[in-house]
Amino acid sequence: MTDRLTIRSIEAFCFRYPLATPVVTSFGKMLNRPAVIVRAVDEDGVEGWGEAWSNFPAPGAEHRARLVNEVLAPGLVGRKFDGPAQAFDVLTAGTEVLALQCGEPGPFAQAISGIDLALWDLSARRQRLPLWRLLGGRSNKVKVYASGINPGSAARTAEAALERGHRALKLKVGFGAETDLANLAALRGIVGAGMLASDANQGWSVAQAMEMLPRLAEFDLRWLEEPIRADRPREEWRRLRAAAKMPIAAGENIASLDAFKEVLAEDVLGVVQPDIAKWGGLSLCAGLARDILKAGKTFCPHYLGGGIGLLASAHLLAGVGGDGWLEVDANDNPLRDLLCGPIIHVRDGAVELDHEPGLGIAPDIAGIACYRSV
Repeated sequence: MTDRLTIRSIEAFCFRYPLATPVVTSFGKMLNRPAVIVRAVDEDGVEGWGEAWSNFPAPGAEHRARLVNEVLAPGLVGRKFDGPAQAFDVLTAGTEVLALQCGEPGPFAQAISGIDLALWDLSARRQRLPLWRLLGGRSNKVKVYASGINPGSAARTAEAALERGHRALKLKVGFGAETDLANLAALRGIVGAGMLASDANQGWSVAQAMEMLPRLAEFDLRWLEEPIRADRPREEWRRLRAAAKMPIAAGENIASLDAFKEVLAEDVLGVVQPDIAKWGGLSLCAGLARDILKAGKTFCPHYLGGGIGLLASAHLLAGVGGDGWLEVDANDNPLRDLLCGPIIHVRDGAVELDHEPGLGIAPDIAGIACYRSV
């Protein structure tokens, strides 16, 4: 089979898993975990699977699933493409005005990303290659870190993550200096000299961030993520970089190639974190990840969702190489665990991807049917 494909069907499925303990960020809580999973099938019956970012707002997942099923899929079904990138370009160009008219460039980009991931999986399966190898990878092993560590139970969550095989942690901060510093001290004690990062989720003003930077220095952080809003002027980010003793990280809320080119051209971000389910899919983010490495920065794919997107992110990291880490949410979520294949098996801070074609798994959608919402 060649990379050329004819799309027979595209369908999105929406699921929600209710949380006993909400996932907490500086800007709000997640009371449940959604997942919008996309299946693409070609004329030969080969399937591919993807996922669209859908964490916020609360009803956003169902909306993105309907965007796929009712708006985007009809524009692809029955058409021939030379590969996923061509389909991505057709979808993006064909809906730019509509997304602008609706005031929804984000949801459109996320729905398109979910389709794109499914088509890349499909393409790799057609070529009988694991996706990580199709993307140019030489090793199937990637480092991982446990993220999503809430302020209220940080030590307990961190200890459980280490018991599952993790050796690197990332703590959510932005809940007041006393809480943040106490949790960082606890996690530094738990992980020892291992990798510890923190994520403020855009929660601070520049003044607050500048006040916190010297107090964070003692924890030897691998990076400080999104200390201020992603849309703040570059001069504010440069001020933080000049004062910081640790690398600054961002990228999940950057949504254009031009914006990424700007941050890659300056010495502000040491760690760059595009989210392939939120913007760009693999069609844009595979090349972007290589550009990040060429710029001398660390590529760490951002991810907080279900298992399909997590697995695709792992394949991208393995495909481009580098010394980055894969983000693995430490919170309870069967929509992740039942669909992420080998990512569930963390050993000594790393996972090994399969050598089977594509993502290497056939998702058991029936096994999570009880969580289906659309």
